[in-house]
Amino acid sequence: MSTIGKKPSRTGKATPPPWLRPVLTVAAALIVAALVVLLARWLRTLEPVQDFLTRYPGHSTLPQNAPVGFPAWMGWQHFLNMFLIVLIIRSGWQVRSTGRPRTFWTRNNKGLVKTKGTPKKISLELWFHLSLDALWVLNGLVFYILLFFTGQWMRIVPTHWDVFPNALSSALQYASFDWPLENSWTNYNALQMITYFLVVFVAAPLAIITGLRMSNAWPKQARINKAYPIELARAIHLPTMLFFVMFIIVHVVLVFSTGALRNLNHMYAARDDTGWLGLWVFIGSVVVVVAGWLLARPIFLRPIAGLTGKLSR
Repeated sequence: MSTIGKKPSRTGKATPPPWLRPVLTVAAALIVAALVVLLARWLRTLEPVQDFLTRYPGHSTLPQNAPVGFPAWMGWQHFLNMFLIVLIIRSGWQVRSTGRPRTFWTRNNKGLVKTKGTPKKISLELWFHLSLDALWVLNGLVFYILLFFTGQWMRIVPTHWDVFPNALSSALQYASFDWPLENSWTNYNALQMITYFLVVFVAAPLAIITGLRMSNAWPKQARINKAYPIELARAIHLPTMLFFVMFIIVHVVLVFSTGALRNLNHMYAARDDTGWLGLWVFIGSVVVVVAGWLLARPIFLRPIAGLTGKLSR
């Protein structure tokens, strides 16, 4: 029997090559996806299912005074959220994967916020991650204020019970690759509504609450250590990040596969047409995000971090 490509283990048995596991994982995921599509398409041939889809086409009922369209502030909010969340995910993964940091940052204790004793030292990667978090939270507060002030919250907060059967209908239509009609200028489909609600009002607060708990600024004798242990925060924080990653991937795929020009105009140009303005703004925003990704290196971060604290090796 050939043993080419296999490594002998200490027990003398050949071990599979390292690339085999990810290949098998992808293959299994593709098989499961294909089975889901076939099942969904078969279900849609059943008369009760067809009646269900007719009764619940996928869009939940909105309040009568729900706004139509997207205001201009949503465009720059969308860009800022995209820019910050991409760099937050990148810096967060660096914090998690960096074994031995090369540069540390210590807060300057002469600023507005003073602490007793010597401020704690953190890695440059963690400083960058926390700085981005602070900007993201500030931007989020502005987003919440504008969301409720302009009534846009009614488009992403379920207010009618029919959101659940309509969400099931939308999911079945997506799974069968016969997707629900897009009408996001006036009303997201129910599955989108629930997803956006989870992102804005569940995942984002979870990321903040767990991130704050993981800070090393908490005293070792604080009561919160028993009521809310740091291990629990870590167990929630990583899945929350993965949820954001999956949301971004699915969101981008659907934007470009359900009418890219119109969707991009909704998101970046506050207009409901198939012109090219939204696409050009999107391309410019991607260039800014890529530039931020490339510039987020120690050689560029050290001078900025040095303005607010002391750097050490």
